[in-house]
Amino acid sequence: MTEHPTSTIAADAVERDVMEYDVVTVGAGPAGLAFAIRLKQLDPDISVCVIEKASTVGAHILSGAVIEPGPLDALLPGWRDNPPPVCVPAREDEFWFLTKDGGFKSPLVPPGMRNHGNFIVSLGAMCAWLAPQAEALGVEIYAGFAAAETLHADDGTVLGVRIGDMGVARDGSHKPGYTAGIDIKAKVTVLAEGARGHLTKRLVKRFGLDADSDPQSYSIGIKELWQVPEGRVVPGKIVHTLGWPADNRTYGGSFLYHLDNHQVALGYVSGLDYADPHYKPWEAFQQWKNHPLIKPLLEGGSILSAGARAIVTGGWQALPRVEMPGALLVGDTAGLLNVPKIKGTHQAIRSGMLAAEHLAASGLQPAGFDAKLRDSEAMAELKKVRNIKPGFKKGLWFGLANAAWETALGGASPWTLRGKPDWCSLDKVGEHESPKRDYVERTLPPRDRLQGVYYAATEHDEDQPVHLKVADTSICVDRCTAEYANPCTRFCPAGVYEMVEDAAGRRLQINAANCVHCKTCDIKDPYEIITWVTPEGGSGPNYQNL
Repeated sequence: MTEHPTSTIAADAVERDVMEYDVVTVGAGPAGLAFAIRLKQLDPDISVCVIEKASTVGAHILSGAVIEPGPLDALLPGWRDNPPPVCVPAREDEFWFLTKDGGFKSPLVPPGMRNHGNFIVSLGAMCAWLAPQAEALGVEIYAGFAAAETLHADDGTVLGVRIGDMGVARDGSHKPGYTAGIDIKAKVTVLAEGARGHLTKRLVKRFGLDADSDPQSYSIGIKELWQVPEGRVVPGKIVHTLGWPADNRTYGGSFLYHLDNHQVALGYVSGLDYADPHYKPWEAFQQWKNHPLIKPLLEGGSILSAGARAIVTGGWQALPRVEMPGALLVGDTAGLLNVPKIKGTHQAIRSGMLAAEHLAASGLQPAGFDAKLRDSEAMAELKKVRNIKPGFKKGLWFGLANAAWETALGGASPWTLRGKPDWCSLDKVGEHESPKRDYVERTLPPRDRLQGVYYAATEHDEDQPVHLKVADTSICVDRCTAEYANPCTRFCPAGVYEMVEDAAGRRLQINAANCVHCKTCDIKDPYEIITWVTPEGGSGPNYQNL
């Protein structure tokens, strides 16, 4: 796999097959599929291809997820007559503040977390449900196609994407089954990669798309799906918590969604702007599960599926320019998640539809889409809540007070709070006042991160190039050890990074086969020397109903 960020078609010496479409969409998530469906609804003659790096549509999709149905109603008006396989009407909301031994339920649920009229879904199952509806309209969807590079004309215009080669050995040599990746050329390329898309990251830099916006920020969401004993689940019940096990300086909270069939979806979100170099997001989640208000629900149950994913949280002020010559950005790739609501699916569908309407009306010209998105309901929603997440950088209590203020004013404050990149937020070892963790002994599975990887069903051919590129491993061995005590060994939820000592000395070991594609390392590494790229198509987790 090439490490060059882009390719011009003429420069490649390998003979490649070429496919041509009017539009190629990278990513079969809610934004990409909504875009493809809407474009075909508007103009059936436009040829649309959607490529997805996962082995099947939905296998890499992980979200809470509670969705606001309005945009889906607009896209597919009859969807409620044939809903996704996991779709439970929201019936009851609770909001708790936890202490180590207990907690209290708030008499008021924050406005953004009031879910009357919404639905609890598996976003992966929902995307698998959307895909055949897109195909019925003539959209061509190719799973297992990992876009490795964007293709460019001499003037920089995006001309499509190159699929990663198959059958490349770890040392870069070609195995007997080697197949060169095809070039997919298109008049327009739509990036719908989700949070921290690796092609989007390159294009933002190449075209300076973030020149007038704040740095993007992220959280990591870690989720499990449980089967629990009968009599414990109240289908449609939604619980969110703040407080323990996070200290007051660390942004963290949980979700617990009651489904049908005696199942619950639960997870923990940690802001990647945390300062504590010893913080472990995966361990915080496991601690929360063993809280006395949560543990009784899970005891005697079993994990069905688990995984982790970066969540884009920069909001209104971190929105990059979403158009460039030959391409545009939609959904979480653009950064449209509403943090106080903990919802992005309705925004993804909304932006995908808007992009389709723009391209259909403009003769497939991306120019003008940025202005159209900024003038849309999607951005008006984000502007109202732009100051809520940044307020928590000053601590939990300031954040809550600021959130109440911003909610009362409807976002009409005459200021906009600014942010900084997550990679530079870590304190150095010795300069950080370690909090009292107040952790408990935990007995619920999984026992460690490697067992958690088992529940993600992640698969990578061991003999393929490592898709986690570390620019200078000597920094890990020397400087990072002294300054931050190697935080990659703690912030990765899959145990990908290890510092080992053997006959060759101390070194960084990358267990790439464990990777669940959460992108946390690409975001949080304090030296910005880790780059996540796509592995061979079809590799990675195989999430079930997450």
